[in-house]
Amino acid sequence: MPLTAREASLKAISAFRRSKKRIDESLKSLTADMPRLDAALAFRISNGVMQNMALCDFYISKFSSLSKSKLQPHVNDILRLSVYQIVFLDRVPHSAVVNDAVTLAVKYANRRAAGFVNAVLRRISEAAAGNKLPKVSGDIAERLSIEYSHPEFLVREFTALLGERETEQLLSVNNAPDTPLTAQINTLRTGADEVMALLEADGISAARHEFLEDCIVMGGAGDITRLNVFRSGYIYIQDTAARLAVIAASPVKGGLVIDGCAAPGGKSFASAIMMENSGRIEAFDRSEDRLTRVRSGAERLGLSIISTSVQDAAIPAPELLNSADVVLADVPCSGYGVIRRKPEIRYKGEHETAELPELQLSILTGLSAYVKPGGVLLYSTCTILRRENEEVALRFLEENKEFYPEDFTLPGGLYELRELRSENGMLTLWPHIHGTDGFFICKLRKSYC
Repeated sequence: MPLTAREASLKAISAFRRSKKRIDESLKSLTADMPRLDAALAFRISNGVMQNMALCDFYISKFSSLSKSKLQPHVNDILRLSVYQIVFLDRVPHSAVVNDAVTLAVKYANRRAAGFVNAVLRRISEAAAGNKLPKVSGDIAERLSIEYSHPEFLVREFTALLGERETEQLLSVNNAPDTPLTAQINTLRTGADEVMALLEADGISAARHEFLEDCIVMGGAGDITRLNVFRSGYIYIQDTAARLAVIAASPVKGGLVIDGCAAPGGKSFASAIMMENSGRIEAFDRSEDRLTRVRSGAERLGLSIISTSVQDAAIPAPELLNSADVVLADVPCSGYGVIRRKPEIRYKGEHETAELPELQLSILTGLSAYVKPGGVLLYSTCTILRRENEEVALRFLEENKEFYPEDFTLPGGLYELRELRSENGMLTLWPHIHGTDGFFICKLRKSYC
């Protein structure tokens, strides 16, 4: 029997609980043979649970006679995916949710557990129908942490940066059910009009980006690799923020660009297109497997100037010292700026990111050795924490006096912005303000003497 959408969701959620396997990776195989609507429901439920797990657990705790520690893990997962549907999905009948949950409990636990699941969900269903679900209490960080299912330490960090009102706006955007997919057009092969026509023919909803040229936004695209525009090398997937980082770096035709942490390749692709496929791009990564994605992407897009090699970004290769016009240092980071796309990231423990600033500084320092006099070193991350962004950049500048920050201006337009301007060479993009991933860009210039 093929899996139902809810059973596929259960398997994906359970795989994350056991081994931290990403939801999209699990569902890609679990839903391969499903009808498109069923697969879409599986993705919606699974991601919805990841976005709202703490709140689902809160409701379960209020209506369960057993504590979470006494529940079988599979039973708890069944309750979570069912509570999410009852509370957040208006078009799904509560009775269908409860019945399917009971069926899953019988299959993955036992009949006694099925009776328990039935009782808990019926109580929650009645409360939801009567608008009588319990309210979350506590101080602002405790409340927001549960209501938006972000770890409390992260909520407190966001609040210190943004204040309470903006923090709630950010958390809300992170939990939006449908974040559009952003794709850049390979202008060496086609233009926006042809891409839009091909997407329409495939039944994909798409629109031009609000302020970034040669960029489109798609909704409900599903597996993008199956689309004709992707297979033909007309587009590559890259968020607006990452594309803006390459624009800030300003690679030029005929130049040498070193992409120090290249995989999966988006910045190398963007640079090659800006350079009109003329010049040279050296794409480094520590993983040969990850570089395979860069090579296959470059081949698909027809970009011949990209060469790949396994290289530790913190240890410069002697033959390339002081040679590059542009060096891209898009370093490993906590990823807290892309929670809206990868909801699992919020479940990283605080200790898991504590050593990142030292790693980031070592990579930035190593890659800086490639920059020729007058060249650009671009530091970027997909996080929004100062300790991984401004603080690392300032430490680097203190230790490397031959570099100085250079201000830049980028395309704007959202919320009546006409342009985005850096301050002291640094710019942070925010999901709730700019409609992009959370992203940090720092442009540094190497002096001639």
